[in-house]
Amino acid sequence: MVKDISIELFLDDLASRKPTPGGGSAAAVMGAMGAALVSMVCNLTIGRTQYRDFEEKLKSVFTKAEELRRDLIKMIEEDVQAFDSVMRAYHMPRSTKDETATRAQVIQTALKAATLVPMRCCRACREVIILGRVVGDKGNHNVVSDAGVAAVAAYAALRSAALNVFTNAKVITDRIFVEEQLVELEQLLSEAATATEASYEVVKKKLGS
Repeated sequence: MVKDISIELFLDDLASRKPTPGGGSAAAVMGAMGAALVSMVCNLTIGRTQYRDFEEKLKSVFTKAEELRRDLIKMIEEDVQAFDSVMRAYHMPRSTKDETATRAQVIQTALKAATLVPMRCCRACREVIILGRVVGDKGNHNVVSDAGVAAVAAYAALRSAALNVFTNAKVITDRIFVEEQLVELEQLLSEAATATEASYEVVKKKLGS
């Protein structure tokens, strides 16, 4: 499992000639790091007297951030599996009309599945960004910069995952499916851009910049 290897080995694989892991897995890692940083800020805030008024809110944020982190970690491997399925489909035989037709159908099914994984990554990362703003506003002032990093990392992850959606959308023949994904994706990108900038400005203000 990709998630079980060291960071160094993961980066070695990422830099190698192997097709996986690739950008989709990297996006999931970035998103998971953002979620982990949200959790860190919560852990360094909950239980401190000066933040008592925000404790219940931050406990809820922590629970959600950990759920998102687990989901994004799963997506590291899911992206690899989805891409590998697409590659296997493209290598299917096409010597006859039946084989060609079957191959085309399997490719399309695999491409759809490979689109849904980064879409889920985008949704999760939008949630991480929103949580990043909450902890940036209400979390421990000593780690407010980490709240900003959480939001920015999740935004980078979202935009990175979006590129995989756009790539697959070009070759999927089910245009209704494609349109549904792209409409939602543009909404996610727009919401995330606004939320990330708001989070960044909250953090900068608290840092006195």
